[in-house]
Amino acid sequence: MWFWRSRGTVGQASLLAQRAVADSPRLGTSASWRAEGWAGAILSAVEAHPPVPFGVMDGGRRRRVRSSFVSTIVVSVLALTSISGCALFAPREEVQLKQATADELTALLSQREAAIRTMKGLFSAKVQGGIIPIASRVEGALYYRRPNAMRLRGFTAVGSELFEFVQVEDQFRLRLPTMGRVLSGNSSDMGEMGKLARPFQLSVWAMGGVLGTGIIAKNETVTLVEDGDRYRLEVFGPFPNGTQLLRRRLWFERQTLYVVREDRLTESGAVEATIQYEDFRAIGDGRLLRPFKIVLEDGRGQGSVQVTFHEMTPNQPLTAADLAQVSLR
Repeated sequence: MWFWRSRGTVGQASLLAQRAVADSPRLGTSASWRAEGWAGAILSAVEAHPPVPFGVMDGGRRRRVRSSFVSTIVVSVLALTSISGCALFAPREEVQLKQATADELTALLSQREAAIRTMKGLFSAKVQGGIIPIASRVEGALYYRRPNAMRLRGFTAVGSELFEFVQVEDQFRLRLPTMGRVLSGNSSDMGEMGKLARPFQLSVWAMGGVLGTGIIAKNETVTLVEDGDRYRLEVFGPFPNGTQLLRRRLWFERQTLYVVREDRLTESGAVEATIQYEDFRAIGDGRLLRPFKIVLEDGRGQGSVQVTFHEMTPNQPLTAADLAQVSLR
């Protein structure tokens, strides 16, 4: 019995060695040389212990041969494992991080805003924590015309209209068909909207990362901080009380210099909302990259919204039906 097992083991070891030689070109020049050397050593070791007929061995000799042969196979397998490990865990090249100044990042934001003249998109929104009291899941449509006309429409999964939100310059209108209400006013003071003001203000901020509207205004100043593999652009601007305070923080991923996170801050410096931008994809002619996933966390602990875009169509003429309601006069 042992005689036949030893022959099988020899065959397996030989096959293992031959495969190491065959695979060696894929390991690179130096690794190939080591693989061939180790494979040769394994073959030599196997040939040094040819199978011996069972009948010519006494008990003691059989045990010594078996022990020596097993030791050879163990060492050979460990050697091959070491070769594979060296190739598998070879150090990767370090990722090159781009260098930029505060002025260059500010200019990039302006360029990306100017690149979008119009936008039409379809998205789904998943709401947690009751941040939007209308529904927990919304199918939506976005219409935008540069520089400041935006229309958002929300529907249920079966197509019933939930809301229409229109903002032009500093004016807004919210129509709620299910409630039979129409609210309008100044977007800087949405007090008339009550509990509905908060979610729609957050929605406007979130869409800014897609449309590129979060540019640095003329009355704002910036400072730049290196934050590991990201840049953090801190944006200071005037609040209603006239003081110049930190209003926003923008994190740029340094391989692409795209904004991947934004914090909105209150006058006291507390985080009002955190917005994460993910899943960047090319749109239009392929030269524009935009985030197809947006995750917004309410800083007041009221919940979160995850927006996933299914389609974005930039810089195409919008029809009369698209813009029919984008007017407040």
